Amino acid sequence: MTKVRFAPSPTGYLHVGNARAALVNYLFARHEGGKFLLRLDDTDSERGRPEYEQGIYDDLRWLGITWDETARQSERTARYEEVAERLKAAGRLYPCFENEDELAAKRAALVKRKLPPVYDRAALNMTAEQRATAEANGKRPYWRFKLSDGAVAWNDLVLGSRNIKLGTVSDPVLIRADGTPLYTFTSVVDDADMGITHIIRGEDHVSNTAVQIDLFQAVSKGPLPRFAHLPLISGGDGEKLSKRIGSISLRSLRADGVEPAAITAYLARLGTNKDAAPLGMDELIAAFNIADFGRSPPRFDARQLLTLNRKLLHALSFEDVKARLPEGAGEDFWHAIRGNLDMLSEARRWWEVVHGDFLPREIRDGEAVLKAALETLPPAPLGPDSWKTWTTAIAAATGAAGRALYHPLRVALTGEDQGPEMAGLLPLIGHERTMARLRRFVV
Repeated sequence: MTKVRFAPSPTGYLHVGNARAALVNYLFARHEGGKFLLRLDDTDSERGRPEYEQGIYDDLRWLGITWDETARQSERTARYEEVAERLKAAGRLYPCFENEDELAAKRAALVKRKLPPVYDRAALNMTAEQRATAEANGKRPYWRFKLSDGAVAWNDLVLGSRNIKLGTVSDPVLIRADGTPLYTFTSVVDDADMGITHIIRGEDHVSNTAVQIDLFQAVSKGPLPRFAHLPLISGGDGEKLSKRIGSISLRSLRADGVEPAAITAYLARLGTNKDAAPLGMDELIAAFNIADFGRSPPRFDARQLLTLNRKLLHALSFEDVKARLPEGAGEDFWHAIRGNLDMLSEARRWWEVVHGDFLPREIRDGEAVLKAALETLPPAPLGPDSWKTWTTAIAAATGAAGRALYHPLRVALTGEDQGPEMAGLLPLIGHERTMARLRRFVV
């Protein structure tokens, strides 16, 4: 059975790049009738925070992404130690004692000679006595994985044929001097143990993949997972997105009132040969195809996201949004403002326009229209036909038409130059507030 995983580290809040990786894995699994594993890569105890972990759960649920299984790397320490001992016994995991300054000097010397800065495996030439002496002098070893000779090749589901010569890559550090296993190691052990069949992630992991395939073959006799590397999303300036760009974090998009369905609809097709469309999750699953993704980095366009958000908002019923509208807002309010919203958070502003107060603005050449408006306002209660009846009467009294008729009325009653249809807003503003707002302009 197809099985994929999303493996975030709880060291920060999710951004749209994370969300895209999670979503593509989820859509792939559901389209294939497979399983989706949420695995927390939580071995970084210094930077990990409970609030970040909870944020991962909350953000995924908010997007409509559910998972079939969960796992935590912090609970698998014994398993990593077991596999590490096996690799040590096989001669594939070897101790190293160089400090950062020594390693930096080696890399600089190689670069100066115009050679790739690959670790020279000097630690492999140490004798048992030299190792014992180093440890006796207080040095604690960190452990590198000895890569195989030759190259690693795979057919990437997005990028196509890939071939990386292992001689161009340093033997990776798998275990720190304090005994903490690193991502490269834990991820491979978990993928092997948990039966992951497909690994879908960002293109920045391509070089890791060559190393991890070699490591996977050293720790498991099971079949290799298939790999798909998505080109990284770029921002408007072409730069890669990162957790530090708060303006495109899921938390900020959520706070701004962007609908989760807009985000999933946008990210599901970002970088594909299909145009984004306001589709629900079931429709996205049915139409998903990993082969649709191209090899060029897609650009995150906030305008396209807002266009999708607008389309989705305009189709939502009152029942869909009533829990998120201002207290007291009814179906008539939602229907009046719905077609004018880019984000649901803007509903608060129109609630204040209808029920609150605002500083009057100067209205040029509107005195006659506003005076006639005050004299011809239909009696309470104002209803759905009151606006047409009223403006017809004002036009007959003043001869005003078009912008000369409607603009002074809108500004006087809402303080805005544009917005929802006044036929829907007028009954919400009500007779008393309408009279009071007009009197501010009529001497």
